[in-house]
Amino acid sequence: MAVSTVAALGGCAGAFSPKTDVASPVAPRVQALVDANRAYPKWEDFPRSSEPLPEPTEVAARVGALQGAGTDLAAEAARIDWQLGDPTAFAAEVNSRVDAQAIAPVTAETQAEVEEFARRTRERGTAPPPVDRGPAPR
Repeated sequence: MAVSTVAALGGCAGAFSPKTDVASPVAPRVQALVDANRAYPKWEDFPRSSEPLPEPTEVAARVGALQGAGTDLAAEAARIDWQLGDPTAFAAEVNSRVDAQAIAPVTAETQAEVEEFARRTRERGTAPPPVDRGPAPR
């Protein structure tokens, strides 16, 4: 188990240290970009916020409000009278509504009719044979 985990993680390690193809014409530019952006930003590089951080009690109050809203939402969803009914009856109703709709003639074509139409269309798209213009002038 441990061997397979180490092997799997070892396979991912190569993805984090890609090699640039030195034969590529853009290789010098790629390497320059990689070298310029190798260091991660530090916290001191980020601008400071002018607003004070909320107190821990305020954070706790906000978390409690979110949890209460989630509980209220779950209770509201539980009160909904879901009227899904019998799935077989629902399928029969949908099928009857679909059957009541007029079907376009193209929709009613069989696979053989579609293939025949495609064959005729391909024939119409074939170029005619070249015209015989007789012997070439001397």
